[in-house]
Amino acid sequence: QVHLVESGGGLVQPGGSLRLSCTASESILSLNAMRWYRQGPGLVRKLVAFIRDDGDTGYTASVKGRFTITRDNTKNTVYLQMNSLKPNDTAVYYCNAIGPLNEDNSRDEYWGQGTQVTVSA
Repeated sequence: QVHLVESGGGLVQPGGSLRLSCTASESILSLNAMRWYRQGPGLVRKLVAFIRDDGDTGYTASVKGRFTITRDNTKNTVYLQMNSLKPNDTAVYYCNAIGPLNEDNSRDEYWGQGTQVTVSA
């Protein structure tokens, strides 16, 4: 069981920046991929960004050029740098991890508790 703990959320003005952190209870080198999701008020949870074990990254269109996902393997931590924040970035941001392949070819999935990001003047 992998435990994920997010931090770094808060209240920021439009145009501002925040950096979210997600620290895993074990080496993230053992994980296939790590992702950031967000869930706005009354909305479904959606994928924001991912980083694979080979370093490949991807972003949803609405955050490309503004958000950057990185990883520090020595700290078992994944970061989401969020710049030029907009009010519609307001959401609870969740860290997600995909485990290695199991014997039955399935993968376990893990979630953090979420951190609130509010973008408002």
